[in-house]
This record gives sequence, C-alpha cells and structure tokens, in this order.
Amino acid sequence: MSPKRITFLSILILLIGLLVNCQAVNGRSAPAADFSAEVANDWFSLQLKLIQETAGFTPPVASRALGYSGLTLYEAVIHGMPDHNSLVGQLNDLSQLPQPETNRRYHWPSAANAALATITRALYPTATDTNLAAIDALEGRYAAQFASESDAATIERSTAYGTALAQAVFEYSETDGGHEGYARNFPDVYEPPVGDGMWVATAPDFQRALQPYWGDNRPFVLESGAHCLPDPPTAFSTDPDSTFYAESWEVYTAVQNLTPEQEMIALFWADDPGKTATPPGHSISIANQILREQAAMLDVAAETYARLGIALTDAFIGCWHAKYEYDLIRPITYIQTYIDPTWNTPNITDPVITPPFPEYPSGHSTQSGATTAVLTALFGEDFAFTDHTHAAIGLPARSFASFDEAADEAAISRLYGGIHYRPAIELGVVQGRCIGEQVNGLAWKK
Repeated sequence: MSPKRITFLSILILLIGLLVNCQAVNGRSAPAADFSAEVANDWFSLQLKLIQETAGFTPPVASRALGYSGLTLYEAVIHGMPDHNSLVGQLNDLSQLPQPETNRRYHWPSAANAALATITRALYPTATDTNLAAIDALEGRYAAQFASESDAATIERSTAYGTALAQAVFEYSETDGGHEGYARNFPDVYEPPVGDGMWVATAPDFQRALQPYWGDNRPFVLESGAHCLPDPPTAFSTDPDSTFYAESWEVYTAVQNLTPEQEMIALFWADDPGKTATPPGHSISIANQILREQAAMLDVAAETYARLGIALTDAFIGCWHAKYEYDLIRPITYIQTYIDPTWNTPNITDPVITPPFPEYPSGHSTQSGATTAVLTALFGEDFAFTDHTHAAIGLPARSFASFDEAADEAAISRLYGGIHYRPAIELGVVQGRCIGEQVNGLAWKK
C-alpha cells in the first residue's frame, strides 16, 4: 500500500471520528435548524384562541402562560441547537430540567409537539371541552405526521422527553406566585388605599382591582418586580395651572377631537380580554406572522417564542408592581370629578370600559416596549412588517417600518382611548424596553 493511500485513509478515518464525536451529544440527531417551525406556530396560534376563550385569562395571566410555553419549547429543542445555551441556571430559581439521554437520537419536532401539548393542557385546565379536544387533535395530527420522519424508538424517546420536560417546567411555574391566577383575578382581601389622587373603581362596572399582588410574582429575569421601575408619575393636583391638570386636559380634548385614523388606532390595539387574545397575545400574533412569512425553522422559532414570552411575563410583573406602587387615579375619574362630569371614554368598543386597576404606567406601553426590544434584537432595527392580527374580526391590517414604530402606536392608542395620561404611555415604553434588554442580556448563544 502506498504512503499516499495510507495518508488518505488516515485522514478519512480522522474525519469520520470527528463527525461521530460531534454527533455523540445528541445521538446523530438532525439539528432543530433542519425542521420547519410549523409545529411551534400552530401551537402558539392555538394558545391565542385559548386565551380569548378561557375564562380568567386577563392580560397578566395570559402573559404568564405565554412565557412558560416559550420556555418549554426552547428547552425541549435546545439540545438540537448546538450554538445556543440552555436557560437552566440563568432564570430565577431554574436550577435543573430533564436532560435527553446521551448517544441517543432525538426527533426535535416530536419533542416540541409533546412538550407544547403537555404545557398547554397544564396551563389551560379550565378550557372549554371543545378547546381541550382541539389540544388533543393538534397533538395527534403532528404525532401522526412525524411518525414517518424517524424510527419508532426515536419518536417514542423524543415524545417522552418532551412530556417530561414540560411537566418539569410546569412544576417550576407552580412556585412563582401566579399559579392558577385565572381563578383569582379580583381578590376580595385587597382593599385599595384611600386618598387624593389614588385609584378608585371606575364606571360602568366598578370592578374590584385586577391582580393587585401580581407585581410580587417571581420574574424570569428581573431581580424583582421593582427592577426597571419607572420614575414616579406627575404629582397629583387639581390646580388648573398644574402639570397634572394639563395631562388630564390632554386626554379630555384628545377624546373629544378624535380623527377617524385615531379611532382606528385605538380600536386596533384595544385587545380587550374575552374578545381577543389580549395585548400579550397580540405581540405573539405579530411573531407568528413574521415566522410564517419568513418560513422560519424550528430553532429560530424556539428562541423567538422564548425571548418574547419571557419578556412579556416579566413586563406584566414589572408593570403591575409599578401600578400598585404608585396607585394613580384614572383619567375618567379625574376628568368627571374636576373637568367635565359628562365626559366618557370614546365609544369604540363594547362595552366602553376603563380597565380595573391603577393608571400608571400603561400595560400596553410596557409590554409593547418589551416586545420591540426583543424582536428588534432578533430581526433588526428596520424590520418592516404588516400586522393582520385582527383580520378575523374585520379590522384592516396596519403596516409599520419597524417594531419601534408599532410599539409607539400601540402605546399612544391608550391616549386616544381615554385610558392613560401621556407619562404612563411614554415611560411605560421605557420600562418595557428596559425589561426587554434584561431578557436580551441572557447568554442565549455560545
């Protein structure tokens, strides 16, 4: 045998050995990047329907479900993402999760399907029978589709892993303070403080305060709900020459002089619970549309849903902490008391209602700021898109040159709706961006 032949064989053997060693960690599994994101898109689309149709899924509760679902998907496929890091050890109190067996093959879409089915059932146990059946049907459809994509042992192993992973994430979720929040949105034990400029229940329903303790929940990334706390709102005053009076006057006159475009903006971003998937669901809807339009692969979808879901969860914890820290009076109360007793919020939704919790900061703004921070980091500063979120209810799509532009419009929509003063709108976006940057600061990639 010639020296050249020996050299060639030696190199070939070396290359084969290197390939085997590289694949040993996941048992020669194809990476998540080789698979379509369709299974993830469909599960999050179903969750938007569940949020809308399951009693008690107010915006904070919805944001939490989306956060744990995003985390579940990411960790279910992370071992098929060799250039990414697990979030174990990075998120608050998340010290361990089940691991795949070494030197065994996994089919990551099957793991994702089982994981998302399991976490969805756990997070929405009070869904209607029709929607519980929809969960079973979606899981079964993908299980049947994936059965031919690998051998039976690999599919079974992957499904078992996804199920165990989701069960562990759900157990982690039970300790955060928000478990079964859908059943206790308006706790009887909470009595709002009384005083000038403080929040009081508003017409027409005069509901009790929504989730007054939500800001005490354990965040994923923030040190506490007080992390990224915005500066205090403008000092309350009834003096017509005061800044606070001027801010209230702006809301008053804006509602009286709404243009058709401003009415459409207010309606497009209203995202009322029970009629839509709420504001956090709207953010997920935008991500869904982008991932589908880009024909994204499973690894990209996993990171997108995880980053966005975690940011939304922490945004509502941070915002709700600030709301009950500052406990500011709503515009409808101030305007009817000190400016015009006949004034009301615009008749753009049915029923016309001011959300039942303190004014400052704006939840729409905070969650929109967090959304723009993470989506910009993922897709770029000048990423143009068209949002068709409300096509099913007849609202025309709206187009944006960037995520920042969409966030700013979502925020100002609450002024047009008579819901918030300008500082709550603008500083809420600042708070949300701060929270989103904390999420971006995790070690996502190696």
